[in-house]
Amino acid sequence: MSKFNEKLLDELLKDYDPKNPDPAKIIGNGGLLKELSKAILERALKGEMTHHLGYPKSAPEGHNTGNSRNGKSTKKVLTEDGELEVDIPRDRNGSFEPQIIKKNQRRFDGFDDKILSLYARGMTLREIQGHLEDIYGVEVSPDLISTVTDEIITEVNEWNARSLDPVYLVVYLDAMMVKVRDEGQVKNKALYVAVGITVEGKKEILGLWITVNEGAKFWMSVISELKNRNVKDIMIACVDGLKGFPDAINAIFPSTKVQLCIVHMIRNSLKFVSWKDRKAVATDLKKIYNAINEQEALKALKLLCQKWEKQYPTVGKSWEANWANIVPFLTYPEAIRKVIYTTNAIESINRSLRKIMKNRTIFPNDTAVFKLAYMALKNIAKKWTMPFHNWSMAVNQFVILFGDRVQF
Repeated sequence: MSKFNEKLLDELLKDYDPKNPDPAKIIGNGGLLKELSKAILERALKGEMTHHLGYPKSAPEGHNTGNSRNGKSTKKVLTEDGELEVDIPRDRNGSFEPQIIKKNQRRFDGFDDKILSLYARGMTLREIQGHLEDIYGVEVSPDLISTVTDEIITEVNEWNARSLDPVYLVVYLDAMMVKVRDEGQVKNKALYVAVGITVEGKKEILGLWITVNEGAKFWMSVISELKNRNVKDIMIACVDGLKGFPDAINAIFPSTKVQLCIVHMIRNSLKFVSWKDRKAVATDLKKIYNAINEQEALKALKLLCQKWEKQYPTVGKSWEANWANIVPFLTYPEAIRKVIYTTNAIESINRSLRKIMKNRTIFPNDTAVFKLAYMALKNIAKKWTMPFHNWSMAVNQFVILFGDRVQF
């Protein structure tokens, strides 16, 4: 049943012709709903003024009270339905502080969320400005949009310093390159994302870091930060590049197994392969990382090298050069292997981030990178509601391999 009086609705719609319906007259810019919102707000503001003064308009008890109504001022506020021009009542003493539309308030709750949502999907400030004007008929300056998105920085910093779980079964560290203006120069920087797999089998983004030159010193700071944020143990660290990382992580977590990420090995190999051969090469690579043991994997690698050496010599050589860092993967049972190389764990994040961040040719500073990456990742993580498929089997195998270190 409607909460509104039917007679009231009939009165509101008395000039609406159902034979020639025009939605713009109801919901369009200047339509009935917009006018109704304006009328309700102004009625509420008048009620606030009555409460403030202690007597209704024209009431005799207001005589000689020392304060009274003193006209109104017009104020424009941004709403999800466009721009509203609202009359704000004034009192003679200037002591009235409206609550529904506070002093200096220019936007209603919800409008900022619209801006942040568009920004998180990779739209530039100018694109957001054009979108808001097209959809809501509101002219919003890029400076206002920048101000709204800048308000997220405090939340980003708090999130990037929050306390983490004491144990993660797997931690992935992956990077994407972004161009950032730094000290008057445009530099290529690596934005690192750490993703952890909890004992419940759910993915969690642990943090963001940005650097120009990675190495042992950088990795040491990342791992130390994780420990300072309550992480006591990591079973397996899966990384895209091993420069300085094994020593850094084992200095903080001596028992952690460091594994070269199979996903990155596959992706880096296929970069050297033409499109027409990519499916065939990928099938041969799958025989390596799906092998039941190291001996069978070496046989598959040898066959791949023999088959593709003339056309793509770098593919086989890269696997041979990194074999010592691939071998640990082959000792794990199938359920754990799937957790390590599954594309769902890290590749979907990378793909989504690249899609969102590609519109930014150059970021003005590191803060802008963190801001967009955080909001994008926040949207991505909303879909992570379920643990890995067949997680009960995987976690039981983790318990067998790592014993009491797997704490529930």
